[in-house]
Amino acid sequence: MEGGGGAGPGPGPGLGGPNSPRTVEEVFRDFKSRRSALLKALTTGLLPTLSLPSLSLSLFFLTRLWPYLAADVDAFYQQCDPEKENLCLYGHPYGSWEVNLPVEEVPPELPEPALGINFARDGMPQKDWLSLVAVHSDAWLLAVAFYFAARLRFHKNDRKRLFQMVNDLPTVFEVVSGNVKKPSREKSTAAPASNNKSKSSTKSELQTKSSKIASPKDEEESGGEEEEDEQGATLCGACGDNYANDEFWICCDICEKWFHGKCVKITPARAEHIKQYKCPACSNKRARV
Repeated sequence: MEGGGGAGPGPGPGLGGPNSPRTVEEVFRDFKSRRSALLKALTTGLLPTLSLPSLSLSLFFLTRLWPYLAADVDAFYQQCDPEKENLCLYGHPYGSWEVNLPVEEVPPELPEPALGINFARDGMPQKDWLSLVAVHSDAWLLAVAFYFAARLRFHKNDRKRLFQMVNDLPTVFEVVSGNVKKPSREKSTAAPASNNKSKSSTKSELQTKSSKIASPKDEEESGGEEEEDEQGATLCGACGDNYANDEFWICCDICEKWFHGKCVKITPARAEHIKQYKCPACSNKRARV
């Protein structure tokens, strides 16, 4: 059946497979990959952020890139036709999502997602329906993670550590519903800046963020330690992960959310030539209008 990323049926490799997690870190990595896949389906894909010059991309490149271009909320919405049978939303450990029938195996190799998510699609506003699917997706992600924890016989300290790692990330529901706490404009800037600076200059400052943070002694003298704490509270609008010292970020000039450059396919060099950056969601809204 339909999917985002050309995945096969079912929720992906289970315990004992070649890519099966064995440690707390590997279970958490599996959780993050499945979570990122679900966020692609329930928010927006990479298509609006990519510039595709006509006839300039090879067929090979388009073939490799297409699964990511197709993975967005519109594709997910269309696949959840209420006229179809009970459907589930799967997030795979290799980062793709899939809408499919539940597996026939009883009991299943891994916990199954919520069944019949498509039936309520046309009975409520789209945002409310997506938020409802997000809530059930969060429950499924936790079920899979702690299924691994139980099968791998993690002791209580390992389970506690796993939960703390999971709990440090915003839930899928928080990201989809927009309830993730937004950092203030002052916290999201890369360096202390006056209020009359433009957003474009803030982007340039953000590109040097990692080099400034790399000098902790200088930061302690100038109050940089407090600034780093503030930056650590900044969350990516695409994946929901926290800011990391060695990562490039960019801010949307429309909704003022920050994004990892890698999540929206923007490099520091490319950002220098962008007069007004629009994130995938804002670009998609403009296209619909």
